[in-house]
Amino acid sequence: MATRLLKISSALRTYTNKTSLVKVPKQWRSTAASLKEVLINQPPTKVTTLDSGMRVASEDSGAATATVGLWIDSGSRFETDENNGVAHFMEHMAFKGTAKRSQTDLELEIENMGAHLNAYTSREQTVFYAKCLSQDVPKAIEILSDIIKNSKLGESEIERERGVILREMQEVETNLQEVVFDHLHAAAYQGTPLGRTILGPTKNIKSISRDDLIKYVKNHYGPPRFVLAGAGGVDHNQLIDLAQKHFDEMKGPEYNEGIPEYPSQPCRYTGSEIRVRDDTIPLAHVAVAVEGTGWADADNIPLMVANTLVGAWDRSQGGGVNNTSNLAKVCAEQGLCHSYQSFNTCYKDTGLWGVYFVCDPMQCESMMSYVQHEWMRVCSTVSEKEVTRAKNILKTNMFLQLDGTTAICEDIGRQMLCYNRRIPLHELEARIDRVTVETIHNIGMKYIYDHCPVVAAVGPVENLSDYNNIRNAMYWLRM
Repeated sequence: MATRLLKISSALRTYTNKTSLVKVPKQWRSTAASLKEVLINQPPTKVTTLDSGMRVASEDSGAATATVGLWIDSGSRFETDENNGVAHFMEHMAFKGTAKRSQTDLELEIENMGAHLNAYTSREQTVFYAKCLSQDVPKAIEILSDIIKNSKLGESEIERERGVILREMQEVETNLQEVVFDHLHAAAYQGTPLGRTILGPTKNIKSISRDDLIKYVKNHYGPPRFVLAGAGGVDHNQLIDLAQKHFDEMKGPEYNEGIPEYPSQPCRYTGSEIRVRDDTIPLAHVAVAVEGTGWADADNIPLMVANTLVGAWDRSQGGGVNNTSNLAKVCAEQGLCHSYQSFNTCYKDTGLWGVYFVCDPMQCESMMSYVQHEWMRVCSTVSEKEVTRAKNILKTNMFLQLDGTTAICEDIGRQMLCYNRRIPLHELEARIDRVTVETIHNIGMKYIYDHCPVVAAVGPVENLSDYNNIRNAMYWLRM
């Protein structure tokens, strides 16, 4: 893996040197293969769809370790107001013992293998995965299948985990970035499933029962919504055999009681705002966004490039006038904020594209103004040089994120649920390269210019501009 990353890094440097304004002497240039050649020669991702509807996808790098996991097409978006939080609750219960393994037995078995078992829940996906030695892959998959199919869901364990989740909710409340993004979703997708939090409201956590958990699993878990992903030292044919052995007899999901295969209502976007003023908090935390695209939309790659153009900055990193992002330069020179980061959050059919920043109480208005000024530049005046640099940064970040079997396995599982295939790296690189400055201007006009933003702000935000003023700054009138 390290050798692959070094090849990609070397190829990226070679590519950057070709497009650099500074002439590099021949004797100093890298002789590494071109980026395209390196990416084409990556191990292929093999995909098989079983008769049960379950998909198996893997990338075999021949490593001594492997990561295998089950990516489930179900998350908090598939819940209702009454059971919001049940998907995350079920994720917690999966490790509390099965019909043939107690919680202690499960933990000891994983420990004796030297493996690592984990899980997470998002708004559209639930994931259970294991990182282990390559020869332990069959055992890891058997354990994963056991916790999915045979979780005991004992009443005492449910009550104990109820307390754990309530404490987790208290911890999340202290993470203001998490709080702001939950408010952002609540405002942007108000009245729809995406507007709910992943953890759910406190009253739901206190009332979720064993029957609720069983009903959720029955209605949302099943081979047609499973992707078994593997990366590292994995054999694709072995994964197919293991999937058939452990999951073929599993029935479901059962779409009864009016529960559809996918969310019953589209998650419409609404330009709006939520402000939670609290002057006891030292810094203001603000997020502003517009509606973006779903994962599979052709505009998603240009929006990723535009997102990289806006960039990110933290006052601890320095850089000053040498920052690549125009907004970062202004923040460094004028001390507008403590940090900011642009984001492009995608779902199946929608997304949020915006900026989150942390600033002093009396800098809210100025920082918001400069953020929107940068957005207007994206729509009209950003240069070809800036776009080229953003494309190189985006490619570098994407490729370096695929560091290790767990990152690659996560990439495979997520892409299989989002695109029903894994996009090869050379195709991804080609799609990024096709983005031009004209593409960025067009994408800015389509998604940003004169569109209603959504704003979420927490802390001492009295200085933040009125929403109508923020909305009016979403376009330029120039002679």
